[in-house]
Amino acid sequence: MNAPVFSNHGCRLNAYEAEAMKALAADAGLTDAVIVNTCAVTAEAVRKARQDIRRLHRANPGARIVVTGCAAQTQPETFAAMPEVAHVLGNAEKMSPAVWASLAPDFTGPTERVRVDDIMSVRETAGHLIDGFGTRSRAYVQVQNGCDHRCTFCIIPYGRGNSRSVPAGVVVEQIRRLSAAGYAEVVLTGVDLTSWGADLPGTPRLGDLVTRILRLVPDLPRLRISSIDSIEADAALMRAIAEQERLMPHLHLSLQHGSDLILKRMKRRHLRADAVAFCDEARRLRPDITFGADIIAGFPTETDAHFDESLSLIDACGLTWLHVFPYSARQGTPAAKMPAIDGARIRDRAARLRAAGEAAASRHLEAQTGRVHSVLMESPTMGRTEHFAEVAFQVPQPVGRIVKARIAGRDGARLTARLV
Repeated sequence: MNAPVFSNHGCRLNAYEAEAMKALAADAGLTDAVIVNTCAVTAEAVRKARQDIRRLHRANPGARIVVTGCAAQTQPETFAAMPEVAHVLGNAEKMSPAVWASLAPDFTGPTERVRVDDIMSVRETAGHLIDGFGTRSRAYVQVQNGCDHRCTFCIIPYGRGNSRSVPAGVVVEQIRRLSAAGYAEVVLTGVDLTSWGADLPGTPRLGDLVTRILRLVPDLPRLRISSIDSIEADAALMRAIAEQERLMPHLHLSLQHGSDLILKRMKRRHLRADAVAFCDEARRLRPDITFGADIIAGFPTETDAHFDESLSLIDACGLTWLHVFPYSARQGTPAAKMPAIDGARIRDRAARLRAAGEAAASRHLEAQTGRVHSVLMESPTMGRTEHFAEVAFQVPQPVGRIVKARIAGRDGARLTARLV
């Protein structure tokens, strides 16, 4: 092996951190390692990580396997018990140059096999900021990590720690560099993005950060924000949605369910009416805005009537893109002790939600025919609209360029277009 092999699981934030780890591993001279960056969001995610570790061990005989990420943080003993695994690193440790240096082949000091400390004690989040993760057209910038909320189904706070924010000045400076390097779009990412700023002096809000970026980086064509908790959307963010054309008209919402009773049992901070009211208001401010959403199917105690409320939320909120999670019990969470739903019923409900989501996306795509969009090219023949819909071109275009295109129709889940 001339360079470490990376296998990344889970969210965009994990992918972002994997890019930082590549630099840390290279600086430490690790050429004989396989690094598996795990996800803990569901039991299935942990199972897939274990499966991947065994596969990589067979494919890379003699290589040291280093396991890190959220599942390593929350279940270090699970991975330490695997004979294929040489080292287990927590989420804080994986960002430490000193930890990576201790894994170098020429390191002479003692090296602990398992290095997973208390993630709740971590207060810093900006030490591994990197420039340019993503495609040649779109870059992702981590502005927040961790979560202070304790939803009854969620293990992520125990993998990521408490909420902590990157100072606005640091974020703006990084986005200036990305814009100067030619990136046409920047996406702000975090575990609980709408909590950004609560731990900073003056307790600024996410809307303040968005407004500041757009004001101080005027050459950046497009700014996008990733998943948000709609109940925490602040007034400045709503003004930016209404007034800032460079803020893309697409929001992914952490809704999770459509039933008030289930939302309370999830310990969410909103009710169904709050979600509907947010979407109505955002659509009033920005009529062309589209919404994606996370929905959990088969949460403990969910009845047919409760599930129907989730199904009807798609139309009530006007959701376009759906990310469906079949409920998965996570050991140590309160929901794991609640009366469970039969697995076959969970799978059936998840399939019905996905089908409804596909129908909603299809209606959106059909409605685009004849419309003109600004499309950011991600490959020579594929780009995305402002609303994140994929667009296919027959004639190749320069990657990273924003082109004006009229939608001619659709080909499955993609729109087709020609230049205006």
